Amino acid sequence: MPRRSSAQPSPKDFISAMHQLAHDKNIEYELIIEMLKEAMKSAAKKYFGDKKEFDVEINDETGEIRIFSLKEVVENVTDPDTQISLEEAKEYDEEVEIGDTVKLEKDKDSMGRIAANAAKQVIMSKIKDFERFHIYNEFKERIGEVVNVPVRRFERGNVVVDLGKTEGVIRRDQLIPGERFSVGDRVRAVIVDVSRAGDLQVQLSRTDPRLLIKLFEMEVPEVYEGTVIIKNIVREPGERSKVAVYSTESDIDPIGACVGVGGSRIKAILRELKGEKVDIIKYEDDIERFAENALSPAKLLRVSIADRETKRLEVIVSDDQYSLAIGTHGQNVRLASKLVGWTIDVKREADKKEEIKRQMGGGSDEDEKNLSELKGIGKKKLEKLEEAGFVKIKDIAEASVDELSAVDGIGKKSAEQLIEQAKKALLGEDD
Repeated sequence: MPRRSSAQPSPKDFISAMHQLAHDKNIEYELIIEMLKEAMKSAAKKYFGDKKEFDVEINDETGEIRIFSLKEVVENVTDPDTQISLEEAKEYDEEVEIGDTVKLEKDKDSMGRIAANAAKQVIMSKIKDFERFHIYNEFKERIGEVVNVPVRRFERGNVVVDLGKTEGVIRRDQLIPGERFSVGDRVRAVIVDVSRAGDLQVQLSRTDPRLLIKLFEMEVPEVYEGTVIIKNIVREPGERSKVAVYSTESDIDPIGACVGVGGSRIKAILRELKGEKVDIIKYEDDIERFAENALSPAKLLRVSIADRETKRLEVIVSDDQYSLAIGTHGQNVRLASKLVGWTIDVKREADKKEEIKRQMGGGSDEDEKNLSELKGIGKKKLEKLEEAGFVKIKDIAEASVDELSAVDGIGKKSAEQLIEQAKKALLGEDD
């Protein structure tokens, strides 16, 4: 008698396989069984008829699977697929009554291989759905956490990383400008969001301020322990960041703690940020002192509150400190304003004196003309100029080409044209 090449698995082997599947997928065994029942019901509906209702029983000890068609006991049968007469129902259960439901066992073997495969596909789909739900909940709780993970591949400029149970994506706009990675490189990034729209996607970022917070926690024990507090962080990724810190203990210098001996701690952070400059600022409750610190490294002559309601500060600097206070393309004052949460107007000492003189009656009406009266300046360019401290036509007329071209979006040629136009406006020659 020929020997079978492979034996059919026994029902007990099937139960063991379900237990192993539950273990491998980290899913409760009872849930696996419920998924299997639903899969068998779905396969039975496709095989025996969509209108019929089914029930599935699985014996946990023997592994036996039984499939039942459910029918309602009625007096007059109008739908044989879902109804059964009382007389016929009593052949299965003598105590049955009108309105009851009877279970008629079906031959599961007659469902064939196609139905079995359909059931298998359904259960695997449900397991994948469960895994996605489980992973979603896990990573939803990990938003804000920094991970150190390997690069798996690249997709349209985005970096796909390996998070173990799933993949993560660092979008192109969430990478520090200019940085490059290769497959296999390890990258530190902060988990910023988890999306279930379509395929599960864990989104990470290298530009989020929380990455910088975590780096300080990793490199500065005082920050990790809570004796040095990070009050606020503002970033222009790849270029410059400002970090406001204070100490809960009087004998600890928060800036010194963050810098470390010989700059060892801050250097480790800068390496991770690919050379991004980081200004560590001492936080102050006094807004004027805080703003003075925030405009570092510029030396200020005076800081005063211009309008408390609109949160506007006025800063006076000497001519030689003006460019430093404003920064390249207005970056220093822009970041300082964001850090303190107030608008900061930086003015030269000479300009402030002229302003006071005009207010006392010593200036001309032409000197008082706002920059918005100058023709040909678009809204965005006007905002950039005012943000950099150029609020009057006179400010433009007295500026140098280098000072004006330092404003973001204004080149040297454009600066020359603006200065010429402003001078003509003051002389009354403006078209």
